[in-house]
Amino acid sequence: MGDMLRVFGRIGLLSFGGPAAQIAVMHRELVEDRPWLSEAGFLRALSFCMLLPGPEAMQLATYAGWRLRGVAGGLLAGLLFVIPGALIIGILVGLYAAYGELELVQAGFLGIKASVVVIVLLALRKLASKALHGIQAWGLAGLGFIGLFALNLPFPLIVLGAGLYGLLRGGGGAQAEGATQALDLSQAARQILIWGGLWLLPLIALSLSGATFLANIGWFFAKLAVVTFGGAYAVLAYMTQTVVENYHWISTEQMIDALGLAETTPGPLILVTQFVAMLAGLQAQGPALGLAAGLVALWATFMPCFLWIFLAAPYVEQISSHPRLGAALKAITAAVVGVILNLSVWFALHVLFAEINRFDYGPLSLALPAKSSLDPVALALVCLAAVATVLTRGSMVLTLLLMTLAGLAASLLPMAG
Repeated sequence: MGDMLRVFGRIGLLSFGGPAAQIAVMHRELVEDRPWLSEAGFLRALSFCMLLPGPEAMQLATYAGWRLRGVAGGLLAGLLFVIPGALIIGILVGLYAAYGELELVQAGFLGIKASVVVIVLLALRKLASKALHGIQAWGLAGLGFIGLFALNLPFPLIVLGAGLYGLLRGGGGAQAEGATQALDLSQAARQILIWGGLWLLPLIALSLSGATFLANIGWFFAKLAVVTFGGAYAVLAYMTQTVVENYHWISTEQMIDALGLAETTPGPLILVTQFVAMLAGLQAQGPALGLAAGLVALWATFMPCFLWIFLAAPYVEQISSHPRLGAALKAITAAVVGVILNLSVWFALHVLFAEINRFDYGPLSLALPAKSSLDPVALALVCLAAVATVLTRGSMVLTLLLMTLAGLAASLLPMAG
């Protein structure tokens, strides 16, 4: 457990840059640097977590912890993935409320995001070499990327389509010996009662106590946690409309700032829910309500992740060992490489360009950057990050530290001039 505390703590601190970067960090820590998970086991788990609602990277960390040390390991890994980012978000909310835009903080994080672009591309190359074998797998990855990037298809449709293709094309044959595990209904019911109760009973208590504001925060983000397939980006438009136009908790400008700051901190992007809740509570009634609202949002958003994993994790290996279900999971794994490529391109475009426009023509819906909005500082930092990665021999900690300093230095140059 001491080793897990150290390793998953490092994963939580270094998980900048959204799901693609977070998956890259976990792959390096859990597969490459130490034999805690096999390559095939990691990819199976990743494909499975992509099927679940909520932040897939946190669920992957929770699953990895569960594989190593059961429920205690899953709790440790999942909490360590969220807590560092949640603490930073809490500090940033206080600074944001006091001082407005945090330009120096964002400048330092620009250096981090530049290095994340390089880290993600390197990890994507490794994942592709391990997961894509044969024309069929490459084709599924390509179709997954095109479906998301060029056709703007819903994420669940991509994953389910790949799974259905694998299911129909999968060969027959018997399930691997020793891999069968009958569904234990009493165990499943126990997990639902424990983790479902822990998730929902506090929200019910808030509703019954008359704490209307906190209850609204809790139930809204609990509902969001259930419909968040494909990461936070899939529900940001709905979330923005609800918190700004329906509840009037924060303004549109504050929502944009919340997203920008959440993108630059470690942990899942869905931590933007904590930022929104804390800022809304702070503006409504001061720091005490802000802190309470942030805790309620965290609880409502992340508790269901433990429910999904502890309920379904025992059957991941069984699913993968079944000939047809295993073929479906392999097809999903191939499509997931295309999904990660789409996330990587999206992230790189938003680091390098200030303005991204949508080009729609028939079924095509492309996100194209405005060439005039290219940020030369960001481009220089990405090139510098590539050099730093080589010079530090791939040390993520050292690279991120150097690039944070480089981002700060770049922001101070105009002032010095």
